[in-house]
Amino acid sequence: EPIEFDSELDWAENFVHMIGIEDPTGNFKKLMQIYFMLHCDHEGGNVSAFAAYTVASALSDPYYAVSAGLNGLAGPLHGLANQACLQFVLDVLDHFKVVPSKEELTQFSKDRLNSGQVIPGYGHAVLRCPDPRFTAFMEFGKNHIHDDDVFDIVKLLFDVVPPVLQEQGKAKNPWPNVDAASGSLLYHYGLKEFEFYTVLFSVSRAMGMVAQMVINRALGIPITRPKSVTYDWLKSNT
Repeated sequence: EPIEFDSELDWAENFVHMIGIEDPTGNFKKLMQIYFMLHCDHEGGNVSAFAAYTVASALSDPYYAVSAGLNGLAGPLHGLANQACLQFVLDVLDHFKVVPSKEELTQFSKDRLNSGQVIPGYGHAVLRCPDPRFTAFMEFGKNHIHDDDVFDIVKLLFDVVPPVLQEQGKAKNPWPNVDAASGSLLYHYGLKEFEFYTVLFSVSRAMGMVAQMVINRALGIPITRPKSVTYDWLKSNT
């Protein structure tokens, strides 16, 4: 039977209530309040936010615009990143059977990079420092999650991976993004169905998309029309 909406709870609290996961401490509700807020947007150039922005700029129905954004989020390079990060952490745990030492994880990371693989969640096209959303999740985890091998590995990766990437020249910007931490927190609180993680991302991002539409229409922002440039322009401006 569906669990009824509770009008006394906020959006994130109702989400936890309605999926039926026990939360005796209330910390999972606190996590989802942070999660939904941090994932609602992340600068205008990401696939889902920009796709929704573009469609909404034509004065399309908000449902159509959000649908366009979520179709972009369905792409594995955009919407499946936190699953890939969590799977990597679980692979580390499966390999060592326990939380490895810093030296062991450093060598493991180097071996992975030397084999041509990447370390999910690290290296970013935009960031020049650790993702502030990652920092917020880590702070939550340090305050509320203890004696958890998965989160302990996430913390250790943050100490190990950036120096390894810099040493090997594998990433100009070796900093972690939000996906490097978010999945481990969901996993800790019992949400272990990986295929559901993008749904959470979608629930959150939809809020940001619609907020963007409201302000853009209030300001009368015109239709999006990126300019094309000629080859001659490129030669003269590069």
